[in-house]
Amino acid sequence: MKKLLITIDGPAGAGKTTISKDLAGRLDYTYIDTGALYRGVALSVKNRGVNPEDQKDLEKLCGGLEMAFRLRKGGLRLICNQVDITDMIRTPEVTMLASAVSAKSVVRKYLLELQRAMGREKGVVFEGRDMGTVVFPNADLKFFLNASKKARALRRYKELASESSITLDEVERDLNRRDENDSTRKIAPLKPAADAIQIDSTEMSIPEVVELMLTHVAGKLK
Repeated sequence: MKKLLITIDGPAGAGKTTISKDLAGRLDYTYIDTGALYRGVALSVKNRGVNPEDQKDLEKLCGGLEMAFRLRKGGLRLICNQVDITDMIRTPEVTMLASAVSAKSVVRKYLLELQRAMGREKGVVFEGRDMGTVVFPNADLKFFLNASKKARALRRYKELASESSITLDEVERDLNRRDENDSTRKIAPLKPAADAIQIDSTEMSIPEVVELMLTHVAGKLK
């Protein structure tokens, strides 16, 4: 059967991760969380004391990174230089640093090549911010998933509440900063691709969104 390359872009808290995983599972495709790749770079920046504003230091750092996803017991894991960093990249500090380093051209160049290599065989669902606009402008099917700011903040708060003492107000402020950073940066700002199918998930359940996407996939495969 024909395999598609599918991209799902959108702001933080729109439900991209869960929906992308579910869609990939239903299609028996590989799911790629590109945000995790940026977090991986950010973690390395933090751990090695690299100045995120220094292009030369960032270029040297990226040149020494080997990142790949590996299917392990419990799901897909992100491996960086032989170390499983999956559980290390979800802190608020790494999240904000990832938003900053994602705007740097040397980081984007490094990850652009890595992501395109991952998508070469198709049968993949890529989740991110600029998958349909920059990384895969010729993707077979592009989605842009959004939701109201209140809905997104509440979803993210529920994700983090069991692991930290962060408040809903703090989550809202973080989301606002990330939205501002992602949508105003000069390199690959967050926006829907011209040919993306836009879905507002504010009032939709995850299964409803996935079913809607599957309808579009079926139409593309005909």
